[in-house]
Amino acid sequence: MIEVTDHDGVAILSLNHGPVNALDLEILTELPTALARVADARAVVLTGEGRCFSAGVDLKRVIDGGAGYVQEFLPALSTAAFAWFTHPKPTVAAVNGHALAGGCVLGAAADVTLMSGGTIGLTELGAGVPFPTVPLEIMRYACAAVSSLVLTAKTIGLAEAVSIGLVDQAVIPEELMSTALKHARKLAAVPADVYALSKKQLQQPAVQRIETLREQDDPGVTEIWGSPATRDFLAEFMRSLGRK
Repeated sequence: MIEVTDHDGVAILSLNHGPVNALDLEILTELPTALARVADARAVVLTGEGRCFSAGVDLKRVIDGGAGYVQEFLPALSTAAFAWFTHPKPTVAAVNGHALAGGCVLGAAADVTLMSGGTIGLTELGAGVPFPTVPLEIMRYACAAVSSLVLTAKTIGLAEAVSIGLVDQAVIPEELMSTALKHARKLAAVPADVYALSKKQLQQPAVQRIETLREQDDPGVTEIWGSPATRDFLAEFMRSLGRK
């Protein structure tokens, strides 16, 4: 589900999970493991296979699995996002297509976010589910326009994403990976211990909020995600997508 390749000391992690790289328990469990495998790499690039970076959470799995699945899935989502966000080496997201909901979070969590097409946005509230603490705090750190993105659940195009700082640079598809590797090598030229400490210092307020809020916020989030009312809302939401 996550293909790992080496490019002259830069690790490339490619999400390869169905047509839209939907996030489910298995791929989210695999991401921290993949990051641990490439701990010695000079930098890490995360991208998607196919036409999407990631279309976000696999909502069908949530509907079918109910509360039991949610109780495993949400901690895995938070653990994966946090591991990627706090990875001590330079990280670059090569967003090769749509990046929605959790896919948007993974794209924004990188040190540098490049995008070559598609739409991006935080669609959670449109699907009737709240944010767990970790993804929300990552987005608060990554983009000043997070309130609008969260509360409107809108998706935006590449030009607007760059204009609000959600994406650092627009890149034509043919040059996405070469540009990502260029950024990764440039960041990796900084001594690793200096880079890691600087990144930790910058992220410290977000990490402190996560540590303070997660225990008190996440139980309520889990309850809502796993409720029968949410499952009904998600089912109708997915039917509405099929009608468009």
